[in-house]
Amino acid sequence: MSLDTRSLKADFPIFRSWNGARSLVYLDNAASTQKPAAVLDAERDYYERSNANVHRSVHTLGERATELYESARERVARFIGAASTEEVVFLRNATEALNLVADSFGRLRLTPGDEIVVSVLNHHSNLVPWQQAAARTGAVLRVAPLTTGLDLDVAAAVSLIGPRTRIVALTHKSNVLGTIIDVAPVVRAAHQHGAAVVLDAAQSVPHLPVNVAELDCDFLAFSSHKMCGPMGVGVLWGRRPLLDAMPPYMTGGEMVREVTLQGATWNDLPWKFEAGTPDVGGVVGLGAAVEYLDAIGLQDIAAHERRLSIAARDRLTALDGVQTLCPASGPNGIVSFRLVDVHPHDVATVLDQEGVAVRAGHHCAQPLHAVLGVPATIRASFYLYNDEQDVDRLVEAIGVARRFFHHGAPPERARVTRWR
Repeated sequence: MSLDTRSLKADFPIFRSWNGARSLVYLDNAASTQKPAAVLDAERDYYERSNANVHRSVHTLGERATELYESARERVARFIGAASTEEVVFLRNATEALNLVADSFGRLRLTPGDEIVVSVLNHHSNLVPWQQAAARTGAVLRVAPLTTGLDLDVAAAVSLIGPRTRIVALTHKSNVLGTIIDVAPVVRAAHQHGAAVVLDAAQSVPHLPVNVAELDCDFLAFSSHKMCGPMGVGVLWGRRPLLDAMPPYMTGGEMVREVTLQGATWNDLPWKFEAGTPDVGGVVGLGAAVEYLDAIGLQDIAAHERRLSIAARDRLTALDGVQTLCPASGPNGIVSFRLVDVHPHDVATVLDQEGVAVRAGHHCAQPLHAVLGVPATIRASFYLYNDEQDVDRLVEAIGVARRFFHHGAPPERARVTRWR
């Protein structure tokens, strides 16, 4: 079923409040999505009607706040197919969730000579924490490569997994290429050797149906702000036996059961990992975002994004001097590209003047860009409120940039730097 993008776009106040010379074409959704009125209203309503700290007070506002907070946890658990709310931990973002696993689970599991398998597709947030864990423990990092078609070389990844493998940490969907990894063979191989699988799902949970039971992974992390929710909230899902065994990542208020001058004991899951006052309003907003996406349907969102990204790739590839970087399996809502011999930041500046917002840079994936042989790319990433006219505007704006850089017909105010 196709999405009614006109109605959906009307749900997002930012498109009405935009005051640029041309209407806003927002194609930076892999970095952060816009927020619908339902999410903004839910967060504002919490602060206006139920504002209090959670899990602490027996007064009415405290109980309301706690109910809203834990109800959001229940919605999130259902959204990803978790067996229990005790497996859903609220944090600041996916980055903090992955750092928690690398630090806490890494301390528990890794010893000198043990192996951690990662992928060249990994975002820095699912690479650097493992580099640090290896440095702390004496473990060794092993890196799964890409195929020539820019997909993960699954066979090579499986071959890296052996008796010393303790952790396999992969991205579920690449934030640069849009590659969706078939993790099933990797998970099977990891579990055969007793290794745990950690998935960075920051780009998959907002865009396609994700069920942790079907994936059979051991940990999964994602962020609210990439799925129509507020910034400052992230989610870690983990298997309960593993979370139970892990030491806390942070200590202090609310994550304790009892404290004496001699020591402390820890609270139950998931609160053992939720030290201090959480972003209650943000969590409430995330709950509203989950309801919003559920009502639209992730399967339809995924199909819509794929159709738009295929159209964008095909039209950009047809332009002289434009190189697209997409997996052979086809783009999945993300099209990274470059204008040959022009720095992506300069192209993005011209696009911005045309009302088209894209991301330019290495997208927190420098090792991947090194493999691709370019220091940076331009990334157009689509979401439920984008439509065919947005693809038209993107291609039109690239045409303006090409004329500017290759024929010297600049739009006003543009400052450019040739690729160095």
